Amino acid sequence: MRSLPYSVGSLVGRQGEIRQIDETIGTARASGGGVLVVRGEAGVGKTALLRHAERAASGFRVMRAAGAEFESELPFAALHQLCRPLCAPSLGHLAELPAQHREALRVAFGLATGAPDFYRAGLAALELFAAAARDRPLLCVVDDAQWLDAASLKALAFVARRVTAEPVALVFAVRVPAAANELDDLPGLDVGRLSDGDARALLAANGQGALDEQVRDRIMAEARGNPLALLQLPRSDGFDGFAVPDTTSVPSRIERSFRARLAGLPEGARQLLTVASADPTGAPDLLWSAALRMDIDVAAAGATATATGLVEFSTRVRFCHPLARSAVYLAADAGERRRAHRVLAEVTDPVGAPDRRAWHRARGSSGPDEAVAAELERSASRARSRGGVVAAAAFAERAAELSLDPAKRVERTLAAVQARIDAGAPDAAARLLTTVETSPMDEGRHARVDLLRGQLAFMRHDDSEGPMFMVRAGRRLAASDPAMARRCFLDALEMSLVVGRADGAMDMVLAAAKPRAPEPRSPDILDALTLLTTEGHRTAAPLMRNVLDGVDGVDGPMWTERPALAVMLAAELWDPHSHSAIADWLMKTGRESGAPLVLRLGLAQVASYAALTGDLGRAMAAIAEEEAVADATGGPPVTYHRLQLAAMRGRRQEASELFGTAAAASGTGQLITNVHWAAAVLNNGLADYPAALAAAKRATARGGLGLAGMSLPELVEAAVRCDEPREAAIALGSLTERTEASGSASGLGIAAYARGLVTGVEDHYREALDHLDGSPLLPYRARAHLVYGEWLRRAGRRKDSRPHLRTAHELLSEAGMEAFARRAADELRATGEKARSRSVHTYNQLTMQEVHIARLVATGATSNEVAAGLFLSPRTVDAHLRNIFRKLGITSRRQLRDHPGLHSEPMSS
Repeated sequence: MRSLPYSVGSLVGRQGEIRQIDETIGTARASGGGVLVVRGEAGVGKTALLRHAERAASGFRVMRAAGAEFESELPFAALHQLCRPLCAPSLGHLAELPAQHREALRVAFGLATGAPDFYRAGLAALELFAAAARDRPLLCVVDDAQWLDAASLKALAFVARRVTAEPVALVFAVRVPAAANELDDLPGLDVGRLSDGDARALLAANGQGALDEQVRDRIMAEARGNPLALLQLPRSDGFDGFAVPDTTSVPSRIERSFRARLAGLPEGARQLLTVASADPTGAPDLLWSAALRMDIDVAAAGATATATGLVEFSTRVRFCHPLARSAVYLAADAGERRRAHRVLAEVTDPVGAPDRRAWHRARGSSGPDEAVAAELERSASRARSRGGVVAAAAFAERAAELSLDPAKRVERTLAAVQARIDAGAPDAAARLLTTVETSPMDEGRHARVDLLRGQLAFMRHDDSEGPMFMVRAGRRLAASDPAMARRCFLDALEMSLVVGRADGAMDMVLAAAKPRAPEPRSPDILDALTLLTTEGHRTAAPLMRNVLDGVDGVDGPMWTERPALAVMLAAELWDPHSHSAIADWLMKTGRESGAPLVLRLGLAQVASYAALTGDLGRAMAAIAEEEAVADATGGPPVTYHRLQLAAMRGRRQEASELFGTAAAASGTGQLITNVHWAAAVLNNGLADYPAALAAAKRATARGGLGLAGMSLPELVEAAVRCDEPREAAIALGSLTERTEASGSASGLGIAAYARGLVTGVEDHYREALDHLDGSPLLPYRARAHLVYGEWLRRAGRRKDSRPHLRTAHELLSEAGMEAFARRAADELRATGEKARSRSVHTYNQLTMQEVHIARLVATGATSNEVAAGLFLSPRTVDAHLRNIFRKLGITSRRQLRDHPGLHSEPMSS
C-alpha cells in the first residue's frame, strides 16, 4: 500500500464518503457482507478513504493488496497478495478448506501443476475468507484495482458477489477513467474533487496556510479540487502566482511536479530510482543486487533518493504514488530504461521467476533477439497452462516483435492472436492479425488466418462472415489435410446453425464439404445433412441415426465431439431418449473435467429436456445452477432453456418479456427459432390461435434442424383453429414425412394427434394415445388427451370426453403448465364437470435458486455440498434455507425432504 497523499485525520470534505464506508463496514460486522468500489481520478483521495476503512474496521482482520501496472498481465498476482497471509501455516485457515479448494489455490498461485480457472480459485478464496472470518470479521482492501490482473479481477468480483451472508467486507479503489470490468456492477462510491472551501481548508490543515495569496490562488486554480495536486504543486520549483496557468490535466501536472524533483539529482540516485521504477515487485533484494551490478553507491544514492519524498525503502520499495513511479520511469531515456531492465533480468531468479526474467529481458532488448523471443515463447506456454491467457498473449506478442526469422514471427503472431481471442479481446486480436496479412505464408498458415477471422466474426455480433472464413479455411486444407478441412466445415456448420450469422450459410457449407472423390472415412453429419437436403428425410434418416448413435463404423456417439449439433439432430429425429443421453453425458463430462462451458451446456440441456418432459421444477433447478456457473465465470447468458420453460409454464406477461428480450439479441440463429417456437406453444396454450399461427410460421420459415420441425405440430393446431386447412395440410405433410422417417414413438404420436386435428378421424387420436403412452414427453401426451377430449365434446360426446379432459387437466396442472391446464379446465366445465383445484406448486413460491437449493437439500445434500454446486458459501446457503422454510411454512430439513413437489429424477452428478 502506498503512502497517503494526505493523512486520514484530515479527510476534509469527505463526510458523505466516510458515512458510506462506515455503513459498508457495519454491514459486514453484522454478517451481511460488505462491498464497495471507490472510484475517482488520480490523486482524489481514494487511498486515504481505504485507510479510513481500515481504521473504521476495529476488531477486523485487515488484508491488503494493490494492483500494479507492470503485473497486470500475470495471472492471480493480486489474489496471491491478498490470500498469502491467510495461507500461513500458523493461522491454519488453509487447512480448514476442502481438499479441492486448497488445490485450486495452490494451482492458481503456481505452487502445484494444473490448469487453474478463476471461478474455482474464486470459490476457494471465498471459503478461505469465510474460514478466516469465523474468528473475527475480515476486511480486504484492494488499491489501484484498475491494474488487477484479469484472473484476480474475475476471482475477486466472484467473491464480492457472494459475501452477502459473511462477516467480510471488500473495499476496492479504482482510478477513472478505466476500462469496463467485472467491478462495474458492484456497489460504488464516486469520489469527486473538493469544493473551494474544502480545498482551502486542506491547504491550511497541511501547513500551507501562510502561502502568498497569489500563489494560493494559482494552486487552487490548477489543482481544481484534487487533494494530491493541492499538496504537491506547492513543492514544485519555480511555482509562483505570476506564471501563465497550466491547462493540462491535473494528473499530468502532478506527474510533472514529481518529475521536477529529479532535476539536479546525482547520477547514482537517478539510476537507483529508474531501476526501482522498472521493477513492479518492489523487492529490495532485487533492487540492491541490480544497483551493485551497476556500480551504484547504494548508501549515498538511497539516502538522496529518499530525500526527494518520491520513494521509501523498507521491507518493500514503495513510491509515494503510482504517478510518481510513472514520472521517474518516463524521465529516464530509452537507453537508461533498457539498461535497468537488462540488469534486473540478470538478478532475477531464472528458476523461481522465469517469466518475470523473460519480461525484463524483453524490455531490455533494443532490437530483434531470437534467444529472448524463444524465452518469451516458453513464458507464453507456461502462462497458458496456468490459465493466464492475457499474459500468454502479451508474451507471444512481444516474442513476435523480437523474432528475426519471418516464419517464426508469423507463427508467434498467430499464437498471440489466438491468445487474445481466448482472452476475450477481439479488437486487439483483429489489430494484431492485420500485421501478418502481407507476410509470405503457405496454405496452412493462410487457413489458420481464415480460422482466426472466423472466430473473431463469431465473437462480434455484427459480423456475419464467420462461416465464410471457416469454409475458406476448409477449402485451403482440403488437399493437404482432409481431416482438418472437415473440422473446419463442421465449425462453419455449427456456427451457421447455432449462431445463425449468415443466410444461406448451411448451403454454402454443404456445397464446399462435398467430397470430390470417394474417401475411406466414416460418414459424418455433413454427409447426413447433404443427403437430407438432396433426398429428404426418408432417405437421410438412417444415416442421421447412425451418425448420432455412432454405429456402422462411426467413431463413438456424435455428441462427444459436437454436442450442440447432436442435440439438433436428436430433435430432428424426434428422439427424446438421445436428448436425455446427451444431457447426461454433458453433465458427467462437465463435472469431471471442471470445464465451465461444457457444464453450462449440460445444465442447459438438462433444463431443456426437463421442460419438454414436463418436469418444470427440475428445469428451474438446472437453470439456477447454470446461472450460477455463468455468473461465476462471467460468461454470456444462455437463453433458450429459459424460453422453453416459459413456454411450458404459460404465463403470458412473464414469457412475453423474456421473448422480447431474446428476440432483440438473437439475430437469425437457433435462438430466434426458439423464440418463435416458444411463442407458438405459449399462445396455443392460451388459445390465442392467430398469435400462435404467426409465430409457428416464423419458426418454420427458414427450415434448419430441430426446432423448425418441432414447430410443425404448433403450426397444424393453430392453422386448424384459425380455419386455414391448406396451411394445416402442408404442415402435416412435412411433419408426417419427418416422424415416419425417424420411426420415433413420440414423433409418431404427435403426428397422429396433429392428423386427427386435420382429418377429424377418431382413430388418429386413439393412435396418438397408443404411441405416446410410454413417451417421456408428458406435455405432448397430455395435449393428445386434451385435443381428443375437445374433439369428443364438440362431437356431442360429453361423457366420453370427460376422462380424457380429466387426464389432461391432471397431467398439465401437476406439471405446472398453467395455460394448457386452464384450457383443459375450461373444456371440463363445458361438459358440466368442475375441474379439481390443485395445490400451489412449491416452485411457484420460491425463486429458481431457492428451488434448486430446496431440491438438493431434500435429497440429503449438506450446506457445504450445495454451496460448492452453486458457488456460494455455506453460510449463504443456510440463509437461503431460512427463507425457504419461511415461504413453505416448515422448520426443518426433514420436513423439506417430505415436502411435495421437490422430488423427481435427480440430475447426473
